[in-house]
Amino acid sequence: MQTGKLILVTLLLSLPGIGLLVLDGNAADTGAGAAKPLADGHSVAFSKPTEAELRARLTPLQYEVTQEEATERAFDNAYWDNTLAGIYVDIVSGEPLFSSTDKFKSGTGWPSFTRPIEGNALVEHTDTRFFMKRTELKSQLAGSHLGHVFDDGPQPTGLRYCINSAALRFIPVDQLEAEGYGQYLYLFEGE
Repeated sequence: MQTGKLILVTLLLSLPGIGLLVLDGNAADTGAGAAKPLADGHSVAFSKPTEAELRARLTPLQYEVTQEEATERAFDNAYWDNTLAGIYVDIVSGEPLFSSTDKFKSGTGWPSFTRPIEGNALVEHTDTRFFMKRTELKSQLAGSHLGHVFDDGPQPTGLRYCINSAALRFIPVDQLEAEGYGQYLYLFEGE
């Protein structure tokens, strides 16, 4: 495959319930894209847009947070006090990151979660800025700066994933299917 060329490959899998799988041809080469097969035959392709697309699509704050590792103001952001049921995805790529079922009030002024939606959703890096050692969180595929994780959260994990709202897009539970995230409806059964 030629670098820089986006090649979409569509495979119809013969296994029952797997449906359609859409892959970004550059994903194998760069790790920049991937797809999640959904049981209903739909799929969501995740990839990092080009620099020009990011600048056109993101607000200045979203760009600063996700691409330049800025931090938004506490208690002055979209999701710190959101109590609706749904999932939070990377504003850059659409990768699923967190569920409202794992969200809690931390008193910090940022959305806080006890765990990511999937074990491989995040990448951790050591952050030594501002004369302290912290664990920075980035999204797996797009490399978006999300926030930090701390070991002062509630059970069952004891962790507090402190995330910038500007790095997230919230998808309410009643829109999961329509937006291609129907595979996460199981998180909200019985609610």
